[in-house]
Amino acid sequence: MTATGPVGRAFHDGFEPLRLLAIAPTAFFADYGCHVRIWGQLQALQRRGYTVRLLTYPAGRDVPGLPTIRPPLPFIRQLPVGSSRRKLMLDVLLLPMAVAAALRFRPQLVHGYLHEGAFIGWWVARLLGVPLSFDYQGSLTGEMLDHRFLSPHSPLLPFWQRLEAWIDRRPQAVFPSSGHAAMTLARCGLPSERLHPLPDSVEPTLFAPQPADPILRRRLGLAPDRPLVVYLGLLAPYQGIDLLLHSIATPPLAAHPAQFLIMGFPAEASYRRRAERLGIGDRVVFTGPIPYFQAPRYLALGDLAVAPKLSHSEGSGKLLPYMSMGLPIVATDTPVHREYLGDDGIFVPPEPQALATAIVHALDRRAGLAEVGARLRARVQARYTWDHAAAMMDAVFRRLLV
Repeated sequence: MTATGPVGRAFHDGFEPLRLLAIAPTAFFADYGCHVRIWGQLQALQRRGYTVRLLTYPAGRDVPGLPTIRPPLPFIRQLPVGSSRRKLMLDVLLLPMAVAAALRFRPQLVHGYLHEGAFIGWWVARLLGVPLSFDYQGSLTGEMLDHRFLSPHSPLLPFWQRLEAWIDRRPQAVFPSSGHAAMTLARCGLPSERLHPLPDSVEPTLFAPQPADPILRRRLGLAPDRPLVVYLGLLAPYQGIDLLLHSIATPPLAAHPAQFLIMGFPAEASYRRRAERLGIGDRVVFTGPIPYFQAPRYLALGDLAVAPKLSHSEGSGKLLPYMSMGLPIVATDTPVHREYLGDDGIFVPPEPQALATAIVHALDRRAGLAEVGARLRARVQARYTWDHAAAMMDAVFRRLLV
């Protein structure tokens, strides 16, 4: 395929601006990691001069400055997080819409988010004769198992595994969300020249250290003189929320004065009841969903962040806001967590006793961890901004078009 000549308005280093059709079969935008990754990448590509169109589900909310195409189904306002039969039906609807959008927009590149987006994007890219790229945020069947949409004993599991492997091989470029994910794909036979690890990122000017807001702290019902541990993300077993709650009720943390601010959705009411049953309801505040652009105010209240995620198949973008805020982090010992945190993470096995002990130890020496937080923020600024991600994507896209 031959690249178009340098025409139109100026681009970085003299390159022509490119038209990119992004396909994201999810209820974009909601305030959690997958959607933040989509928003961050596309906004940064637009800053580099790209003309972007995003095709997504009817549910969700538009983000200013990001042109978005949705099926005209206003009665669909909410969708569950994770896999569902309703989403499968919406994916069928997105395919003809993607074709129609592509014929109008005439993109030079098609970029799929999630396996469903790569599957739909493959048909569109074939029709137009343009390259397809794929933002790989984790295993399709791994997500189905994590969200309990599929049982490990289901007779359909081999079908979904074969379909996932087939989709993985369609794009000319795959952007795994971690080096660990890239190695997993390579072991499954994907050529190394197609794999371009692209970690999650963050906007460090938004997520920057700032004084804690005493009014917000009082409004949340948090005591002013007790240490605070923060969590921001989805509330689900595979995210380690059950592990976290059990660790709070486990010695030595059970007797510690620490408070916990757990921010996210869904099922916050169910987890609140579980905290009450564990006898820790007076120490844990569940906020429900927090608007992404207000999250820095809430994180600034914390002395320590926690990342108890159990899944090994997905990225862990929640670490980046913690790091950018300069918060020390206690994290389960997974390859992805080690990739982001390097030697500055406090790593524990996924056990309540180990997590409880690590949190107590970190809180009792939190003054000495300020330097660790500063190093984590510096690590973000050097490696994990959206502009870094967009530059890497642009370099790959340019090679695809040569």
